[in-house]
Amino acid sequence: MRALPIRRLFAALGPAAIAATVASASYPIGTPSQAWRAAEKAAWRASRVVQRSYKDEVLQKLNRLPEKPFVLQQYGQLSDDPTRYPLFSVRTRDWSPDKPSVLITGGVHGYEKSGVQGAILFLMEHAERYSKYFNILVVPCVSPWGYETIERWNAQAIDPNRSFNPNGEVVPGRSFNPEPGTEESLALISHLGSLGVEQWMCHVDLHETTNTDETEFRPAKAARDGSEYVPGVIPDGFYLVANLENAQPAWHAAIIKAVREVTHIAPADAGGKIIDEPVIQEGVIGIPPPALIGLCAGVTNAPYATTTEVYPDSPRATDEQCNRAQVVAISAALDYIMQVGGKEEL
Repeated sequence: MRALPIRRLFAALGPAAIAATVASASYPIGTPSQAWRAAEKAAWRASRVVQRSYKDEVLQKLNRLPEKPFVLQQYGQLSDDPTRYPLFSVRTRDWSPDKPSVLITGGVHGYEKSGVQGAILFLMEHAERYSKYFNILVVPCVSPWGYETIERWNAQAIDPNRSFNPNGEVVPGRSFNPEPGTEESLALISHLGSLGVEQWMCHVDLHETTNTDETEFRPAKAARDGSEYVPGVIPDGFYLVANLENAQPAWHAAIIKAVREVTHIAPADAGGKIIDEPVIQEGVIGIPPPALIGLCAGVTNAPYATTTEVYPDSPRATDEQCNRAQVVAISAALDYIMQVGGKEEL
């Protein structure tokens, strides 16, 4: 499988060099200052390349999970190729209205591999023992087309992680703004509604921040929207994304403390920010309520909700460390909730 040329070009560059180099180049699709129409979106879609296998790397692993503790359920499919891209969730079999309910999502941005593999690893190694206290629903790969093509967007050039509130207000100049609804988000919302959970306890949405955010995805977004590309800086390390209106500082601190044992935590930049958002405590940035801006982290009413961000391109982190960081983040999130609830350790 071949990588896209722009990724090969920037594979060896650090964050500062990436920003400086990309700033001098224009995206190869579209006309500067003109938003894409159908022709440009079709050209972008035609230029995407399958680089890994959803069937081999995700579906086969899910099918090997033991049946006794888990229920594997198809909750939809993508119209781009329904046979190739079925959508699956896994939930603990001993589901009970007397237990708090937890949602784990990965692959909302399909290219972010450790979110997908970390979710599966959690299922394989830890979910069964936590099911003593929690109902657990894991959706390992919300965007399988993006997983295979290593893309942030779906096949319609829409960001799934901005599509969970398609009627939300768009604020010019804001880093996060809603985008149109997608098959990926609508299928997940429908699936969650079918479970009859009135109050979720926790949602951990697993993500990565990668060098390709600067080399490909942010330039592509600027081209798609007909806006100017403004270079950013990729943070070196793990961080979390919190709701400024429900920051849960002690919970986030517990997750950061646990993850630090596996991989390094991203420092704030000189302005006290990470990805242009304020750092509200070590390793945690604060953003507007995710539900308002279409993020998956706002898809439930859980009081404990966060987005993880692993940095897989760091020379200080291996793929295994990135996967483990996601697992540790989930476990620490649940351990804290158990502690607050006065439950014994598992």
